[in-house]
Amino acid sequence: MEKPEAINVESVCEEGGTLHKIGSDEMWTRTALNAVARDYDQEEKTMPVMQAIRHYKKAIFWSLVISMCVIMEGFDTNLLGNFYAYPSFQRRYGDPVPVTPQTPTGYSIPASWQSGLGQGSGVGSIFGTLINGWLVAAFGPKKVVFSTLCVMSCFLFIVFFAPNKEVLLVGEILLGFEWGIFATTAPAYASEVLPLQLRVYFTSWTNMCFIIGQFISGGVLRGLVSRQDQWGYRIPFAIQWFWPSFLIPLIWFAPESPYHLVRKGKLGDAERALRRLQSASMDSKRSLAQIVFTDNLEKKLSVGTSYRDCFRGVERRRTEIAMVVFGGQLVCGLCFAYASTYFFQQVGLDTEAAYSLGVGANGLALFACFANWFLLMPYFGRRTVYIVGMAAMTIELCLIGILNVWTDKPAVAWTQAILTLVWTFTFQLSAGQLGWALPAEIGSTRLRQKTVCLARNVSNILGVICGTLENYFMNPTAWNLKGYTGFIWGGCAFIVFVWAYFRLPETKGRTFDELDTLFAKRVPARKFASTDVDVFDEEENDHLAVQYTPK
Repeated sequence: MEKPEAINVESVCEEGGTLHKIGSDEMWTRTALNAVARDYDQEEKTMPVMQAIRHYKKAIFWSLVISMCVIMEGFDTNLLGNFYAYPSFQRRYGDPVPVTPQTPTGYSIPASWQSGLGQGSGVGSIFGTLINGWLVAAFGPKKVVFSTLCVMSCFLFIVFFAPNKEVLLVGEILLGFEWGIFATTAPAYASEVLPLQLRVYFTSWTNMCFIIGQFISGGVLRGLVSRQDQWGYRIPFAIQWFWPSFLIPLIWFAPESPYHLVRKGKLGDAERALRRLQSASMDSKRSLAQIVFTDNLEKKLSVGTSYRDCFRGVERRRTEIAMVVFGGQLVCGLCFAYASTYFFQQVGLDTEAAYSLGVGANGLALFACFANWFLLMPYFGRRTVYIVGMAAMTIELCLIGILNVWTDKPAVAWTQAILTLVWTFTFQLSAGQLGWALPAEIGSTRLRQKTVCLARNVSNILGVICGTLENYFMNPTAWNLKGYTGFIWGGCAFIVFVWAYFRLPETKGRTFDELDTLFAKRVPARKFASTDVDVFDEEENDHLAVQYTPK
């Protein structure tokens, strides 16, 4: 390997320079750097999954820890959506209404307040997500997550002691700020500390954490549904203090993202972080060389680091894909499914049956996530799974709408409920997992955090809009559409299906530098899987730099 003997230079990894610093004490020529990066690229692409697991056990552990923060978001969002049919919550925060099969307690949360409370955390998440793009770029994901956990522990007191709907709404907005930070930091961190073979599993693990949170909250609600006093709804709020109690000390010891440290020019720290993420048999300098090469390639292609750069040149296409993939989760029926307990009650099922089905739906969603990991991801591309899943959900939602014509028959109501569970299974097999994984893969490394933040904010904004509409669709004192809501979300799912067929590229088996080159070449989405690229061709890269540079 070609190395200069004794060279003393101050600047490292500068565009156009001939030397690159690797670690804290070595200088390699550009040729040597590219050769090491090329070898590491090939090794990463051919490494078996089990070998990757052995070499990256520590990275897997820290990725799981960071992502576990999202369990709290899944717990909280599922909590509020299903509190509307919860007897003790209805009596505390609801308005008096006539006793009917849909309102057996004589109290109901008005549709306007369902929208306000349900979307309060979404509104807070919009601002938290937006600011997180700057916070992580400045301080790194580890420090941001640690500080956010500490602040969130304080805000939990507001929702726990809320005396009325107004204070509860304020607490949900403030907590939403933290949810936005957790949900966008976790998948980006996972994509930066894990190799190609494990990337899709642990970026989508964020979604599984979301499901685990929903599953836990569903079980807690089912266990307390018969409790009539204030602790029926306060205990679920209090359980959220459990997570910070062990996550805060754990994250204090987590390694920083090596990509963040390279972007900050802290290559010695990046090498030390890699040693903490990989097994002792791995050469951290080779891993670092590949990260430096990718960062240099993106500098050559004029990839910036600001939110504005996400919408310039070819980056605009990458941002569009991340946004639509993440936003597609909401418009294909997610708000409908999140309020499944309320839907079950509105089509005539009793409260205990509705909450039992709600727990079943969360368990089925978790099972679907593992089925996605072991039965789909190893054998099928991301594009194929997403497109087929979106088509299947379109059909399932429309069937729910068609059956609503006979909803007065108990057997039909149960059939609609079962189709809702089938939709949940299909969603988590496809868009539920990939909606989190693809945005973390699609963005360039220099813009990854901001790309994920923008995509998540599209999801947040659509969540507020769709969640508000869903409350009016389902509320018996508002539009009372019941199962006919399936036609609306089925139509939206069909639109996303058409978009995905023409615009969603295949990212399976592609390293980050290969994705940079494919986007720079403006390869059509349907040809991503079949196009060969040589990311180490300097002449081609120089040519692409001219083409790629935003005008």
